[in-house]
Amino acid sequence: MTTATETFVTLSKNSNQALGIGRFAIDFINKAIGDPSKIVLDRTTLFFTDAVLCGLSALSVKTNAPVVLQNEALEYTVEKGATVFGSNIQVRPEKAILANAAAVREWDSNGTNFGFNPELGHVAGEFGHNDFYAVPIAAAQIMDLDGAAALRGMVLLDEIRGRLAEVFSLKTYKIDHVVHGAIASVAVYGAMCGATAEQIESAIGMTVAHYIPWRAIRAGKQLSDSKGSSAAISTEVAILSMQRSMRGFMGPRDIFRNPEAVFRQFESTDGDSPFDLILSHSGDDFAVMGMHFKIGLYEHQSAGALQGLLNLIQQYPKIAIEPEKIKSIHITAYEPAFGIIGDPSKRDPRTRQSADHSMVYIVSAMLRKAQDVAKQEGVEFFEQSNDDVWKRLMLTPYDFDADAICHPTARAIMETISFEHGGKEYDEKYPDGIPTSMKITLKDETVLESGIIMYPTGHARNTTANLDDILVAKFKMHGDIAMDDPVEVISSCMGVAELDSGGVQNLWNFELADRPMYRD
Repeated sequence: MTTATETFVTLSKNSNQALGIGRFAIDFINKAIGDPSKIVLDRTTLFFTDAVLCGLSALSVKTNAPVVLQNEALEYTVEKGATVFGSNIQVRPEKAILANAAAVREWDSNGTNFGFNPELGHVAGEFGHNDFYAVPIAAAQIMDLDGAAALRGMVLLDEIRGRLAEVFSLKTYKIDHVVHGAIASVAVYGAMCGATAEQIESAIGMTVAHYIPWRAIRAGKQLSDSKGSSAAISTEVAILSMQRSMRGFMGPRDIFRNPEAVFRQFESTDGDSPFDLILSHSGDDFAVMGMHFKIGLYEHQSAGALQGLLNLIQQYPKIAIEPEKIKSIHITAYEPAFGIIGDPSKRDPRTRQSADHSMVYIVSAMLRKAQDVAKQEGVEFFEQSNDDVWKRLMLTPYDFDADAICHPTARAIMETISFEHGGKEYDEKYPDGIPTSMKITLKDETVLESGIIMYPTGHARNTTANLDDILVAKFKMHGDIAMDDPVEVISSCMGVAELDSGGVQNLWNFELADRPMYRD
């Protein structure tokens, strides 16, 4: 059963939710329903710009997977297609999406959601990232739509994947979180390209039945390209499924209630889907409003520790000036942070993909950076505001290159760090916040304590930081890596809603700088 109100639609667990998603997507894209507020559109635009700048910087320094996949895409030229970053060559849309989504995700520096909606009791807590904006852009390019239509597609995509993350935890069953994004990609691409609801249902069925990625791509002591490209690869096959369905291929129907599909296989029911799905179409209460920004490069589960470190540096700058006087740094956090970035195998990262998932390295990198700032600008620098200190200590791609990972100061700091699971006291506060505390003991036995950090800068429920101002600095950081003058590209992304169809066609038609190859 599907029910609707002035602001949302409920797809009940005893209904065909795949078909319901298709109908909702078509109605939303065609404006039969839906009036997202300005704050929703503005927040989505920020996440879009953030994602694009992350992708451009990764390409300009020739990180491996984005370069491989962009070169692959450029082998699939067509007369009417979509474009990849830094090009006006028309290629097959699924290949443009593959390349651009992989670039966006490469640094692991764009937006994050934790699947938490306590007002509805939907607190499955699945991860997810704003990796999928290449889908509505490609659809707009092949359909000659304007930027406002593309932005509406972005809102819809984040809404579907964000609400799925609230009601079903894929990670619990070792399935990669990108499945939710792939399902949303099918719906958005299909709706923007004129598919019927039944065709979208069929394509969702194909995607879920044929292409389920396991979290094996994220396991191991030193991680591979598969980790960063998971969203891109899953979205490529999702778009192929949608294209096949529009040509007449019939995929599995009613996939959320299919007893052999991933959802009911892991959560047994008497025939229903395991969850009701509530999708907003109007007002302020969209899933994107609960998503979080990363202030630089780091696994988001470390954000509380970084905020705690920054707070202590501001209170006791001598730990930045002389980190060698630190006896120990003890971090306490929740699961899954402890399991993901506290794994003992992550204590000795040797690649950037492993270092940015190592709590001990991430914290040591920021403290080493603070020491450099103290030497350059003096201790007075740390008397500035939280926002100014974040902008200066923001971790960049070069804080995770081969030289940085092996830097003797960072390695020495890492040896002082211990990390423990805080148990129920911490676990019950997640995913509402990122409950983390830090205790630094100096060699003279002085003890510095951060207290529990819940809502660090960048968190959706943080109310103290000037996020827009900090993001300007982040955009510039990535933009300066990507090109000599990023102002026009940043302006185009921030003004995407005002672009006509020609502006969308030429959105990626610019030249990336030829920077030295990134040493990972």
